Amino acid sequence: MKEAHGGGTTTLRDRLPSNRPEFEAAFDATVRENRFTIAVLFPAVGAVTLVASAEGLLPEPLAFNPWLLLFGVLVMRSPLVGGVLPVFDGRAVAGLGLLTAYTYAIEAAGVLTGIPYGEFTYGVSLGPMVGGVPVALPVFFIPLVVNAYLLCILLLGKSASLRAVRLAVVVPTVVAMDIVLDPGAVALGFWAFAEGGFYGVPLSNYAGWALSAVVAVVLLDLSLDRDALVRRLVSCEFVLDDMVSFVILWGAINVWFWNPVSVLVAVAFGVGLVRADSFDSSLLDPRY
Repeated sequence: MKEAHGGGTTTLRDRLPSNRPEFEAAFDATVRENRFTIAVLFPAVGAVTLVASAEGLLPEPLAFNPWLLLFGVLVMRSPLVGGVLPVFDGRAVAGLGLLTAYTYAIEAAGVLTGIPYGEFTYGVSLGPMVGGVPVALPVFFIPLVVNAYLLCILLLGKSASLRAVRLAVVVPTVVAMDIVLDPGAVALGFWAFAEGGFYGVPLSNYAGWALSAVVAVVLLDLSLDRDALVRRLVSCEFVLDDMVSFVILWGAINVWFWNPVSVLVAVAFGVGLVRADSFDSSLLDPRY
């Protein structure tokens, strides 16, 4: 398709980014212009849709539709992707590959043996499966670790320069995110554990998350250029919008099923986002 422009013609190809900086700038602009839709509207609609699915209020084609679920998750992940993309070099790509392989491996071990998370079974389709593991699993797991890592770096300030401090803080933060996620997911019926416990989640699951988080955080820490990441965190206001979505989505779900401890932890993450200057009230304005 061609369009007259200043005495000449402009093709669709001419308007597309032709290199990485142009693509990153276009991605940033798209996320920035749609922050309310991405970070607030999508998780709010997602929470209502998931609860309605669990309560049997949606017809079969829509209830827990895996493709709608994946689409929504990918949209909510877009600020995180756009935020960290400029700091991704060859080392970061290699680290992401290792982290992805590790994600599949530990989940497969959990499905087959019950170690390290405890015996569990999936109750809702999360898309295509291979060996009992969702193909899209890294889309669900890796951003949790990255969000926890970024939030802690911002909150720690100069203390984040020490790797031992980063690991000591980020790993418990990842486990805390699971305290919000797993009870809500179990209440929805996403998966079920053979043994109950904290809102239907055995304590062994959190021990397993601590173990998996140590490896994941170490891989992430070795892969990323921390100085470049800090500069990007300071200059890009939407990097942690995916964490905002997480608080809205899973906080609301836990409110509905009344898991008060999970709700309080979600609120604590909201406070952390405010303290890290990664959330402002204007984000709640649809005109933003």
